[in-house]
This record gives sequence, C-alpha cells and structure tokens, in this order.
Amino acid sequence: MGSVSVTTASTVAVLVVAVITIQKILTFRKLRHIPGPSLAGFTRLWLLRHSFGGQIELVLADASRKYGPLVRVGPTELVTSDPDALRKVLAFRSRYRRSDWFAAFQFDPVHDNVFSQWDDKLHQRRRAKLAIGYSRKENDDLEQSIDKNIDNVIHLLESKYLSTANLYKPVDLARILHYFTIDLIWDIAFGTVLGDVRDDHDNISFIASIKTALPMFALMGVYPSILKIFATPLFSWLLPSNKDITGLGKVMGVAKEVVAERFGTDKVDRRDIMGSFIRHGLTQKEAETESTLQLLAGSDTTGGALRIILPYVFTNPRVYTTLLAELSSSSLSNPVRDSEARKLPYLQAVIREGFRICPPAANQAYRDTPEGSDTLCGYHIPAETKVGYNLSGMMEDPKLWGEDAKVFRPERWLTGTPEEIRKMEANVYLVFGHGKWSCLGKKIAQSALNKTIVQLL
Repeated sequence: MGSVSVTTASTVAVLVVAVITIQKILTFRKLRHIPGPSLAGFTRLWLLRHSFGGQIELVLADASRKYGPLVRVGPTELVTSDPDALRKVLAFRSRYRRSDWFAAFQFDPVHDNVFSQWDDKLHQRRRAKLAIGYSRKENDDLEQSIDKNIDNVIHLLESKYLSTANLYKPVDLARILHYFTIDLIWDIAFGTVLGDVRDDHDNISFIASIKTALPMFALMGVYPSILKIFATPLFSWLLPSNKDITGLGKVMGVAKEVVAERFGTDKVDRRDIMGSFIRHGLTQKEAETESTLQLLAGSDTTGGALRIILPYVFTNPRVYTTLLAELSSSSLSNPVRDSEARKLPYLQAVIREGFRICPPAANQAYRDTPEGSDTLCGYHIPAETKVGYNLSGMMEDPKLWGEDAKVFRPERWLTGTPEEIRKMEANVYLVFGHGKWSCLGKKIAQSALNKTIVQLL
C-alpha cells in the first residue's frame, strides 16, 4: 500500500511539473519572435532581479540599444522605447487597458486611488472628479504656496550653509530639495505646515520609509497578485497603517484627520485642491487616498526633477552662465510668476533637457493588449500581452535626439526647424503620460519647477 502511495505521489508530481513546463513553453512561444534577454522569456525573475537592484532604468536603456524599440522583458511583458508606439497605446481611443501592474500602488488594499485603479471606466470617473482641482482653477493660493516654501529653502541655505573664506560648509542640496518638495506637496494637499526645510530634518521619516518600501513596490510591480496576500488578516500588519507615527502610514493618518475636518459637522471649505476634490464628488475615503497619492507621487517626481536639473546647471559653466544671463536680461517679478518663467526659452530648454536626461516617471506601467491582437513596431502582438514604457531607452535614443543623446545640452531645444522642435517636445512630455492617461499634476509640477529654479539661482 505504501509503495502504491509513493508511486501515485510521484506520478502526480511528474504531471504537475510537466503541466508547468508545457505552460512555460507555450507562453514563451507566443512572443518568441520579439527580441529580449533569453531568461526574460521564461520567468519574471529577470525583471525582479533588476528591479530589486535599483538598476532597472539602466538595464532597460541598455536593452533598447541592444534589441531595438520593442523588447521582451518577461514571459508576457514587453516594453517599448518608440514614442509613436507609446502614443498609440495611450491614445484617447486606444483599446489598450491598464494592467494589474498599477495595483502595486494601492496603498490601501481595500480602496484604490486614481493611479492604482486599473478598471478603465472607474479610473476615468475618478479622473473627472480630480481634474479641476489639479488644473489650478480652484486653487487661488498655489503660487503663494510655492513662493513661501522656496523662501524657506533660501533662508535655510543662507542661515546654515553659507561658506566663508575661512570656513567651508558642504551642503547636501539633493536632501534639502527633497525636503522642499515634501513640504510643498504637504502644504498643497493638506493646507498645513510639515516643516522639513524649517527643521532641516525629515520630520516623519518619510524619505527613509519610502526607501524601505521600494523593494516591496518592485516586488508587487512584478507580481501584482501578491497584494491579495497582504490584504489578508495574516499579513495585513506588513502594510502601512494610519496609526503609524512615521512614513507612509503617518501620511495616511494625517490625510484621514485633515479630510475628516472637511466632512465633519463643522465643515471646512477651502479653495484648495482637496476642497475641489470634495466639491466635485469625492467621498471621504476617496479624498484620503488621493491626498496620500499626492504626497508620494508629487514629492518623488517634482523633487526628482529638481535634484537632477539643478546639479546639471550648477556643474556646467556654459549652462549656468547662459541661464543667468537670460534671467538678468529679463524683467521678472520678485518672486517670479509662473507665467513669466514659461516665456523664458533657455529656462524651458533646461527643464525639458532635465526631463529627457533622467525621466522623473516610472518605467513599465504596463497596459493589456486588446482582444484579438495588435501590431507595434512592426511586430505582431497577441492578446494577453502587457506593453509598457521604456522611457530610459527612448530618452537616450540617438535617432530621436542626436549622437550626443547622453549629454545634457539644453541648446538642442533651441536649434532645428519648428517641426523638429515640436516633435522633440511631444516626445519628452511623454514623461507625463499621454491622452487619457496623462498626469493630472503636470501643471502644478511645471509651475513648481519654473519658479524654484529661477528663485534659487
């Protein structure tokens, strides 16, 4: 009897292995005509390894150089560095739909935010409620908020980090700029003062907490189904909680408190972003999740752009002197108005070049191929395939930007025909998405960059 049981168990095990192997082979064959690393065609572990290592942007850029504009990076995952292909996927009338990749950014396992919501109809419904708030039409004090927080940075630098002939004071500008963007988004989102710049300190350990959470975001981005496990009572303690005293959980807690004031018996109605959200139909829980997303996404993308652009400006004498000359020769208000900064051609060239040289947006962000099939970059794309961004590869493609594509050179935006410049602008602004998937916070981010760069110079 025992030998029969062993034989049966062995047979079952062999059958299971055979079924898994056949599935792997069939999955591999569906996309075998598309180039990419050999291992990536069989397992997502290739993708996970590079995502965990923090080198995914460099790896994807290298893959684009090696394999072309469409690369297989997983058994069912492709990324494209072709701007026309990406616009097709993201277009208003595109039949592509968000994939479960976006679920990795669902901070609350029960409630989606506009970024994590991958149901197309629900996503568009949520966007409609948020759009006016992000458009600045109902936020009277946005520029004043930016000015106030820039002044805090200037005060910190002048009071604590000015060197003298006898005393050199090094400054970690990237850290202070990160504090600045956290303070700014906190101010815009919650209408309260966090004070990271004032205290020269990460007061809620937000930066450290996000760094700690990055591997988890990477894991869930590669294996989105893991989120369902964390939503169970056994593992839910691993997720951030609004009762935490630091990090993302602290942000969730503050969002809950501030939003509660807007919905309480003594309702507070302000002409700010959250007030707009509520006036246009967001529920209390939806307002909490969107406020949390604001801080995470806004501080990372806007802050990331500043931490890239300013060091390039300060360490490149030609760029620095040219930009200073433009600012000195222009009749600008103090503080500069966003409308004035948008008219400065070299400043705008510097900002666009910063977006290009280091895109402040996520790679991958997969969409599901529509039923039937499609064609991208000359390749047949079968159904049940995920197609994502390869912004890293796109932004250093010499066919798009010239042979010096890896060089920070703002002048590329000021030469060429109007049609060439228009195409370049359309391509670089893909960092903000496109069509029905474009970034809601684009105008706010651009205002912050315009004003901050001018004022800090």
